[in-house]
Formats: sequence, C-alpha cells, structure tokens
Amino acid sequence: MLALAEAEPPSFANFVVGANGEAVAALTAAAAGRAPGSIVLWGAEGSGRTHLLRAFAAAAGARYVASAAALDEVTDMQAAAIDDADRSDAPGQARLFTLYNAVRARGGTFVAAMDSPPARVALRDDLRTRLGWGLTFELRALADADKPAALLAHARQLGITLGDDVIAYLLAHGRRDMRTLLSTLAALDRHSLSTHRAITVPLLRDWMARNAPAPASGSG
Repeated sequence: MLALAEAEPPSFANFVVGANGEAVAALTAAAAGRAPGSIVLWGAEGSGRTHLLRAFAAAAGARYVASAAALDEVTDMQAAAIDDADRSDAPGQARLFTLYNAVRARGGTFVAAMDSPPARVALRDDLRTRLGWGLTFELRALADADKPAALLAHARQLGITLGDDVIAYLLAHGRRDMRTLLSTLAALDRHSLSTHRAITVPLLRDWMARNAPAPASGSG
C-alpha cells in the first residue's frame, strides 16, 4: 500500500505564489545573496508566512527560529528567519534587536514574520524602526475560488497533467489547505508513474480511499 507522503519540506518551488509574487522574488534574491537587507512578512494565519520563512532558511543556509523565545543566544549568523516576531516579550525583543544588528553588520538578510505590519505591533521603538527600514510584504492566502487555477498552474510547472475534474474532486473530498494539496499532488504523481496510469478521478478516488487524510473543515 502506498502511504500518504509526508508534507515535503517547505521550499520556494512548492509554494503556490498566487498574489505573493513580489515577496517570493525578494526572498529568492536575498537567499541567493543578490539583495541582502531586511524583509518583514505579515498576514493572517494560512497565508504562507512560515512556509516562506522555512523556504528562505533552507535556500540561504540560515537558521529558522520559531519565536524570539527560542533564540537562546545570538550566534554569528549571515542570515536569520524569525517567526512570530510580534509575539516577543521584552527580553525576546532585545535579542531580536541584537540579532538584527549583527546580521546586517555582516551584510546578511534578516527576515521576520508577524500578524500585522511593524507599525501596528507592540515592538520596542528601535526594533520597529529597523524593521521598517527594509521591505515589508503583506501575504495573501489563496481563496478557495482561486485554488483550482493555482493547482493547475503548479501541476503544469511540475509537468503533471491534470483535468479540471481531478482538481474538483480533490477539493471536494480532501483537505483544502495548500500544503496538504501540494503534498497530495506530489504523491499522486509518484503513484501515477509507478503504476503507469494517468491521474484521473478513478485513480484519485482509489488512492484517497486508501491513503488520504479525512477532510478538514474550513478552507485552510
């Protein structure tokens, strides 16, 4: 039995860009060392903040930090990716301030994610000011209505042939968060290649009956 593949590690390649092209382009350039600086990503839960932070960290050889509380010490970093920066307490903000200065002094990139833009979060003034010097991007999650076109475009980029009926069935009967959808497409592609069968609704139905997680409420 083919088990459902675990979610693939976040990368720029498996992020469905949607309306977030400028943010992805800036992060990709920064990770390659072409445009160092500071970048703030903000947006609602499900907008892809953590995915892009992890993708940046992997591409740049940087450290991903889940929160300032997990930043036990400031080490020699060329780049850093800090999640939930707006939820830092006073000691955490002090560590972020020191880390920001250290990374920028080395000509590296400091990336932070938060719920709201820096001007609207409770950060110490010097940290807020420094974060405001760089690029700030609002990330927008894909609406359910936009997911069929986005999935078809992503499949084409991967060389996967999908019919509209396959996408409709997947969205109707599976989980609709993008990470699960992309992992499902990748696993289906491998299954299709191993069985020498095209990805059709019958193949998808059979595969989901044996492998896919139960549908989750909401759009993810």
